[in-house]
Amino acid sequence: MPAPGAKGSTDDVRIRYGFWVVLAGILAVLIVFVAAAVRWTEASDVATVVGSVTAVIGTLVGAFFGFQVGSEGRAAAERARAEAEGRAMRLAAHLEPRVASKALSES
Repeated sequence: MPAPGAKGSTDDVRIRYGFWVVLAGILAVLIVFVAAAVRWTEASDVATVVGSVTAVIGTLVGAFFGFQVGSEGRAAAERARAEAEGRAMRLAAHLEPRVASKALSES
């Protein structure tokens, strides 16, 4: 079992980074929109520039959150595996040594 507060602090860091990533993405899109609106007068030109930038920023932000979700899933799977191994060892401790050795060596 993790130390008290350990998971919370990891989640807090992820939320904090996620907030800043989203904020940076929105700010970048806003800056590009303003620059494009000042530079070009045709709506199609502005939409082309802003669309290109939002596609890249959206992909990067999506990749960031995908990585975060994937690492949380991996951590949860590793915790579950460690807990299952611990239970198996505790159960094996109640068996005869010969039976426990055979059961633990079979994979």
